[in-house]
Amino acid sequence: MAEDLDYLALHDLHLSLGGKMVPFAGYHMPVQYPAGVMQEHLHCRAAAGLFDVSHMGQVILRPKHSYQAVALALEALMPVDVLGLAEGRQRYGLFTNETGGILDDLMFANRGDHIFVVVNAACKAADIAHMTAHLSQVCEVIPVTDRGLLALQGPQAEAALARLIPGVTAMRFMDVAVLGWQGQDLWISRSGYTGEDGFEISVPASLAEALARALLDQPEVMPIGLGARDSLRLEAGLCLYGHDIDTTTSPVEAGLTWAIQKARRAGGARAGGFPGEARIMAELAEGPQRSRVGLRPQGRQPIREGTPLFAPNATPVGSVTSGGFGPSVAAPIAMGYVARAFASAGTALEAEVRGKMLPVTVSDMPFHSTRYKR
Repeated sequence: MAEDLDYLALHDLHLSLGGKMVPFAGYHMPVQYPAGVMQEHLHCRAAAGLFDVSHMGQVILRPKHSYQAVALALEALMPVDVLGLAEGRQRYGLFTNETGGILDDLMFANRGDHIFVVVNAACKAADIAHMTAHLSQVCEVIPVTDRGLLALQGPQAEAALARLIPGVTAMRFMDVAVLGWQGQDLWISRSGYTGEDGFEISVPASLAEALARALLDQPEVMPIGLGARDSLRLEAGLCLYGHDIDTTTSPVEAGLTWAIQKARRAGGARAGGFPGEARIMAELAEGPQRSRVGLRPQGRQPIREGTPLFAPNATPVGSVTSGGFGPSVAAPIAMGYVARAFASAGTALEAEVRGKMLPVTVSDMPFHSTRYKR
């Protein structure tokens, strides 16, 4: 029910900008503004776009004794090297379950005397409960409820943000920093989920509207809604939790093996010891039975989530998990899971759309090249 939804701190600003509000992950969220999804998407690729992602969960893990103890305890929840992450750096992580499925994907940062975690909105209550249950002996698990989260994305994001906060120019991809603005601390990471250079900015709720307006006053910046956020991340080949990854998909099937560092793999300094170790280690060694792949439909008709995929001989081989039109590539694009024998780029498949078989080709990802500042 609409009345059960929470409001973002910037709700009134979204309305004043002409935002079309829709229910998403328990919140009223702007899906688009008057420019429309296509123009918002293309503007973000060409200049800079501002996203309100305050629905995401922000959590501080504050050590009771030592940072090392917290890092090792967090490693026991995911197949990721936490201990080896340098201070001032951020890393992508994955909570896994006992069967090797993904409970959530997240970002975590080494902030010197604590770890800062950002989790997906739809999973944040479960994630906070999960961390509280498993980490409370070594740290305080502190949900951050008094801050918003803004994402500024695009090739001109640095130029726009640097006018307000010059220190961001020294940051590179996945750096984190605490920088001041109007007498308060902003927690900034050089990251995002569009495939573009950009920043995510945790801002005190009392300052969120002022910061958003200051950014929107920059000539490069326009507001961007959920619609373009989704098409941007799809072009970048990035997973959306609950669609492309969930409790049944493993990190290996999902093509996220880059997130499993050498230290946690067989022969590594701290190999294994995470939930789902047996399945994940076996798939790393032998390959998964199915894989997440890019898909390029022929013609102009997009193929959507849930569309079944078949080999040319009509054998079912998988299904689509995300799909739509890619404005930057001017063509329909999709991703999904297919059996291992059909996962190579260039493989011809067919998608069943309303009783018709449409030709589809397995494709490498990303569909649009990423442009991070390394």
